[in-house]
Amino acid sequence: MVVGLESWTLARPELFLAAATCLLLVYGVVRGEVATPFVSLATSLALLVTAVLLFMPYREGTAFATLFITDRLTTTMKALVLVGAAITVLMSRAYFEQAKAWRFEYPLLVALATLGMMLMISANDLMSLYVGLELQSLALYVVAAFQRDSVRSTEAGVKYFVLGSVASGMLLFGASLIYGFCGGTAFVQISRALLDGRGEEIGTIIGLVFVVAGLAFKVSAVPFHMWTPDVYEGAPTPVTALFAVAPKIAAMSLLVSVLMGPFKPLFAQWQQIIVVASVLSMALGAFAALRQQNIKRLMAYSSIGNVGYILLGLASGSEKGIQAVVFYLAIYLVMTLGVFATILMMKRRDVMLEDISDLAGLARNQPMMAFALLIFMFSLAGIPPLAGFWGKLYIFIAAVEAKLYIPAVLGVLA
Repeated sequence: MVVGLESWTLARPELFLAAATCLLLVYGVVRGEVATPFVSLATSLALLVTAVLLFMPYREGTAFATLFITDRLTTTMKALVLVGAAITVLMSRAYFEQAKAWRFEYPLLVALATLGMMLMISANDLMSLYVGLELQSLALYVVAAFQRDSVRSTEAGVKYFVLGSVASGMLLFGASLIYGFCGGTAFVQISRALLDGRGEEIGTIIGLVFVVAGLAFKVSAVPFHMWTPDVYEGAPTPVTALFAVAPKIAAMSLLVSVLMGPFKPLFAQWQQIIVVASVLSMALGAFAALRQQNIKRLMAYSSIGNVGYILLGLASGSEKGIQAVVFYLAIYLVMTLGVFATILMMKRRDVMLEDISDLAGLARNQPMMAFALLIFMFSLAGIPPLAGFWGKLYIFIAAVEAKLYIPAVLGVLA
């Protein structure tokens, strides 16, 4: 495969982030632990510069023999992921310094995971999809267990690794079935095969189910959500903030690209799967959150519920639905990071707050912090006139126009 200059030009943000990460890794190894503050700040700056490079200049097209694609959707999603990752790195320092676990490897692992997410988002082939997914996953497994002296953090990392490996295996098995029945791994080849009538073969549909299941695990959609509450609770709080935004945005972008791209001819088949996952996620997220005592477990079930709303927009199968998904993800990024930033700033006798009962008296002792948390939580719940309400409203409008009346009503009730 001969790679032209155009391919390298389209992938310049990813190349810049990879080069910056490697250089900072060498600097950290040479300088040791004293390099940690500089590496952390430089990594955040590199992530933000990468986001700027996405738009200067803005280009669309395919690269590396159609393995890689850049368009408006992928560029927007990558920008959201980069901003979210940069903010979580900046939020992490005080927490890890207090826990005596502040090392230069942490921001670099976040950068590598972000690079994997960017490759996932721009994947235009099942193989490049899998490579990006694994680069993201391997870095996040380590990040989840980064606080090595904490039993809960180690348990969270192991649980995420085991269940994540199962999900990756399911996705790879589905990809192999699709390759066998469609004769290729490129999204263009798959789309052509489905349009030729090969999509009705049972092997292709089973392969699609496995691919969707693997991606559903990454976005914490029911019934592949089992890992989410335990990992969110056990992982360090800044890591939980990262898990709640960046990987979800990347996986949701990939799900949109896969289902609305090569598998659009199988819309009737996958729409049913997505609608069921959406309704179950909204219901479980709403009812399970009511019983939680731990703040991070509450946020875990909140994220599951929000994934249900996003899947409802995807299930509409329309351009308006996809626009609503992107809009909601942008709002979700701000709301979720706002909640976690507020939690990280609240301490009681230099101890991070863990349980909802720890928030007692917050309005009296820290009224501004209480007000900020109230606004972010109300927005997550979709209370008008806050941003979360408008995001959900656009989702419901797209669902109603697609005649998904029952899921839309259930979503309003949830």
